[in-house]
Amino acid sequence: MPLRIAINGYGRIGRCFLRALQESALRDRLSIVAINEPADIESMVYLTRYDSTHGRFPGEVEQREGQICIDGRCIPVSHARTPEGVDWRSLGVDLLIEASGSYSRRHELEAFIAAGCPRLLLAHPGHGAADVDRTIVFGSNHTSLVGDERIVSAASCTTNAVVPVLEILHDAFGIEHALMTTLHSVMNDQPPIDGYHHPDLRRTRSAMQSIIPVATGLARGVARLLPHLADRVEAKSIRVPVTNVSAIDLVATLARAATVDEINALLRRAVDAGHPGQLAHTGEAHASIDFNHNPHSAIIDLTQTRMSGPKLANLLIWFDNEWGFANRMLELAAFWNGLLRR
Repeated sequence: MPLRIAINGYGRIGRCFLRALQESALRDRLSIVAINEPADIESMVYLTRYDSTHGRFPGEVEQREGQICIDGRCIPVSHARTPEGVDWRSLGVDLLIEASGSYSRRHELEAFIAAGCPRLLLAHPGHGAADVDRTIVFGSNHTSLVGDERIVSAASCTTNAVVPVLEILHDAFGIEHALMTTLHSVMNDQPPIDGYHHPDLRRTRSAMQSIIPVATGLARGVARLLPHLADRVEAKSIRVPVTNVSAIDLVATLARAATVDEINALLRRAVDAGHPGQLAHTGEAHASIDFNHNPHSAIIDLTQTRMSGPKLANLLIWFDNEWGFANRMLELAAFWNGLLRR
């Protein structure tokens, strides 16, 4: 019997999760049985069918009596604004994908459990480490799940992109310090033209006319997953005027000397030996658009590896911040519920 999944919050990640399932070999083992989204169903159907970033949906999308129907299979839609506003129990939900981004504290998340969701998978970090039972980057620490967790976070798209690379470098050379600068595509908390849109004054400025620094919790996220690197990593994030695909410029001071060739050879071996969906590498001349709809968590650009002296390394990591993350969430949902081998 397929795992019964509900989605709370049908924005960019919620829609990408549904579409990733549609394009996945897991589609016969996972079934989306409910969607909760405050927006009207006409807009939901339209934005499922047509996507400016990922193209037209690979299937028939229709609206029937308050439901979104995908290739004739209909999914009930609700429009509640609180966790308890949906009777999840009556829907027979096995797992809730919390993709609204509105709930990150344990008492908020437990409201979904009280309303009938036995397990929650968050498309964002918990507010604090204690707010979730476990934070997982699929392909790195997913085998640490024991099965009795109730609330699990899939971390963030940037954490999924950089953590495996930091692990590889640290295991081989040791990392004394690291600085990560994320060049992130625009997001829906930014206006297309200047407007009263956000308490962070930088985010009141036009997303498509400026490069805009924003706050990031990436360093905290890395420290949660790689505690041995706590206090050794720092991060900043800059939004750039593209609609999808981001990059991380990683600078690391290594504990022992290395060369560009040694680092690239190490990364090639690690990619070949690791989880096939997590990492990839490239030696071609690329621009960001080339990685749109790429399902990997990260693609390491070996043409951009640099060394300044024997220990200061610089890497460039590309990632589709929507599609890669949605695919890791899909795999994590299946693994957590015993549908993928350990």
